[in-house]
Amino acid sequence: MIAWVLAFFATPLGYLILTVLKALAILVPLLMGVAYLTYFERKVLGAIQLRKGPNVVGPWGLFQPFADAIKMIMKETVIPSGGNRALFLFAPMLTFFLAMIAWAVIPVNDGWAISDINVGLLYLFAISSLGVYGIVIAGWASNSKYALLGAMRSAAQMVSYEVSMGFVLVSVLLCAGSLNLSDIVRAQQHLWFCIPLLPMFVVFFISALAETNRAPFDIPEGESEIVAGFFVEYSSMAFGLFFLGEYANMFLMSALTSILFLGGWLGPFGLWPVLGPLWLILKICILLFVFLWVRATFPRYRYDQLMRLGWKVFLPLSLLWLVLTSGALLAFGWLPHA
Repeated sequence: MIAWVLAFFATPLGYLILTVLKALAILVPLLMGVAYLTYFERKVLGAIQLRKGPNVVGPWGLFQPFADAIKMIMKETVIPSGGNRALFLFAPMLTFFLAMIAWAVIPVNDGWAISDINVGLLYLFAISSLGVYGIVIAGWASNSKYALLGAMRSAAQMVSYEVSMGFVLVSVLLCAGSLNLSDIVRAQQHLWFCIPLLPMFVVFFISALAETNRAPFDIPEGESEIVAGFFVEYSSMAFGLFFLGEYANMFLMSALTSILFLGGWLGPFGLWPVLGPLWLILKICILLFVFLWVRATFPRYRYDQLMRLGWKVFLPLSLLWLVLTSGALLAFGWLPHA
C-alpha cells in the first residue's frame, strides 16, 4: 500500500496533488494566524493603552475575528462611478495573491518548503517588488485625489526602502554563500547572522515596517492628512483583501527576518532541533509583537523624514556594511566558496 502511494505521488498528477496539499498546509494556518493577529493587535494596543480590547464576542473576545469577517462579507462593495471597475477590483486581489504566493519558498523546517528552489531569496525580492503594483493600481482606479496621493506615496516609500533591503540581502548572501533559504538557515548553525550583521538586522526590520506600510511609516494611509490613503474608496471584501494582504505581509516579513538573521527553525545553542517549526513560529510571534509594540509607541514620521531616513541613513549604512562584510570575508578567508 505504501509503495503504491509513493508511486502515485511520483506521477505528474500525484506531484500536483502533493504540491496542493503542501500549499494548503501552509496557507490555512497562515490565514488563521492573520485573523487572530488582528485580535492580538487590539489586545496588545489595549493593554498598552490601559484598556481591555475585544472582550464581548465569545470568551475573552476570541470570536471577534470571525465576527469581523462576517461583517465585511455582508457589506456592499461600492465602486466609484468614475473609477475603472475592472482594475478597482483587481488591485486588492493582486495584493492578496502576492502575499500568499511568497510563502512558496519559505522553509518551516529542514526540507519543509512548498518549493525549495535555489534562488528563493531572489524570488522573494521579486515578489516584494511587485507588491507596489496593487497599491498603485488601487489609487489610480479609485478616481480619487486622496487615493492617488496615497498610492504615489506608497510607491516612492516602497522603492526607497527596497534599495537598502537589497544591500542587506546581499550581505546575508555573502555570509551564507547561497540564495537558497534553507542553505541560509543551515549556515547559521553555529552563529545566527543577527550577531555579526547586527546593523543590517536593525535596518532590515525597520525597512520591513516601511515595506508593509506599518506605523510609524504608515504614510500612505495617513488618516490625519489623506483620510485613509490608497484604499479610501474600498469597502466590504475588497477592503478585506487589502487588510488580509497587509497582515499576511507582516507574517512574511517576520518569517523572512527569522530565516535571514535568527536561524529560522534552529533553536538557540542547538536546543531541541526536533522542534524546528515551533522555534520558527516562536520567533515570528516575537517579531510580530514588536510590530504591534512599535505601532503603539512611536508617532508617525513626516514624509520628508521618511525619505531622509531611507536615502541618507539606511542606504549609506547598508552599502558601507556590505563593503565591510565582503572585505572581512575576503581578508580572513571566510568566503563560503573559498
